[in-house]
Amino acid sequence: MHHNFQEPVPKLAKQNASLAKVSGEAPQVPVVSRKSGNVYDKRLIEAFITENGTEPTTGDTLTVEDLITLQTPSAVKPRPPTLTSIPSLLGVLQSEWDALALETYTLQQNLAQTRQELSNALYQHDAAVRTVARLTKERDDAREALAKVNVNGATNGDAMHVDARPLSAGIIAKIQSTQESLSSTRRKRPVPAEWATAESIAGYQAGRTLPTASKGVTALAVQSDGDLALVGGIDGLVSVVSTSSGEVVNSFSAGSGEVTGALWVKDRAILATSNGRVSVRSAADGAELSSSTPHNGFVSALASHPSGDLFASAGADGTYVIYERDSGNVATQVDTGSGKCHTPLESSTILTFSALTCAQFHPDGHLLAFGNREGSIKVYDVKSGTQAAVFEFGSALKRVVFSENGVLLAGVVEDSSVVSVWDIRKQAEVTALDIGGVVESIAWDYTGQFLAAGGAKGVVVHQYSKKAWSETLRLPTLSTSLAWGPDARSIVSVDSEGVVSILA
Repeated sequence: MHHNFQEPVPKLAKQNASLAKVSGEAPQVPVVSRKSGNVYDKRLIEAFITENGTEPTTGDTLTVEDLITLQTPSAVKPRPPTLTSIPSLLGVLQSEWDALALETYTLQQNLAQTRQELSNALYQHDAAVRTVARLTKERDDAREALAKVNVNGATNGDAMHVDARPLSAGIIAKIQSTQESLSSTRRKRPVPAEWATAESIAGYQAGRTLPTASKGVTALAVQSDGDLALVGGIDGLVSVVSTSSGEVVNSFSAGSGEVTGALWVKDRAILATSNGRVSVRSAADGAELSSSTPHNGFVSALASHPSGDLFASAGADGTYVIYERDSGNVATQVDTGSGKCHTPLESSTILTFSALTCAQFHPDGHLLAFGNREGSIKVYDVKSGTQAAVFEFGSALKRVVFSENGVLLAGVVEDSSVVSVWDIRKQAEVTALDIGGVVESIAWDYTGQFLAAGGAKGVVVHQYSKKAWSETLRLPTLSTSLAWGPDARSIVSVDSEGVVSILA
């Protein structure tokens, strides 16, 4: 870029060195170059050599010693006739002015180009510095995380799980017997006589409302064989509500971090938090019976096995864990991602594209489905820990639920108003139910007839009967999370402010 600013100098020297061509005057002290033989005015060429160290016409290196002074007569020559009149002189001045204007324009162009290149260089330098700083931080965090890896597979605190250990023979036998027992009677199982009908559900109204201690509700679970509901929020507080009386039975803290999952497994309350903690609580007083932190990051979902003796958690680190209900011990932990280490960037952020967002067991208990941020639902064989099927949704999953008929699977993605229903046998979408507003939660009843969805526009229930879908109920009750009450004779819904509504 420096060359552009120096370019006009040799032009000026050339013009001055050949001054006789413009003014009609010969050089006052002519000198000749030893190297090129060109004649210059001594004053001008010495100034050029001092400035550049080269010869104007050839660009070769030139010093003052390379100049030879010419001896010329001292007589003064008259001006050429062309400059003896005013019109001729004005023409010469006009030519000089045009040359000067052109040179000034060229200088302005070079200056603008230099400024633009300098601006681009500064921008690229700043971006490079930021990139290097970010990569250096990620490298340091990765080294720190790798230093915490427990190669033997045991996990505690923020340690990362590397190798999955297989399920014990006793647990595999329990899963197998549960599957055989439930799958053999599923098609023959009649709808209970006391179960709610489409006509009764169509008449549901927003009844009792009950404020709880939990704010910013993130989790809800209702007992399938009782009337207690767990409500957890971002403040870590948990409320136990009686759906029959509409009273808060108990309130307690789940510990530091927000509650990210709640579950009933028989008489035990299972809670998950954003700091990776999974705890088993007493339903009576909320006392902690056992706890563990196998995930490297927050726990995003909990799921109950139909045997009632096992439950599972899914994490943002892309792994799922199966626990024994009575002891709370980890039975196995399986990585559903690429097998690479999941590096923590911040306290609750995991560097993984396979972060799990939701989970549920198949009604027979032999399959476990997970939604992830990649936009797919992955179905795993529980006994072997291997992937059995994949359903592509295209966007990050918010909820996934199996129908009790064992055939249909419903899922909803983030910021969507559509609930997608798939046939797991054909691995194809069979219908898409537009709820009319962003869906926050979905729940299938025990008989597989009714699919409820709640969100910003309210609660909507669709019925699946004789291979056809129909809308049964639509109420404007705002819902962050919902669940069916006993015998589907009520729907328990909770909004973001912690207000529980009983729809019946």
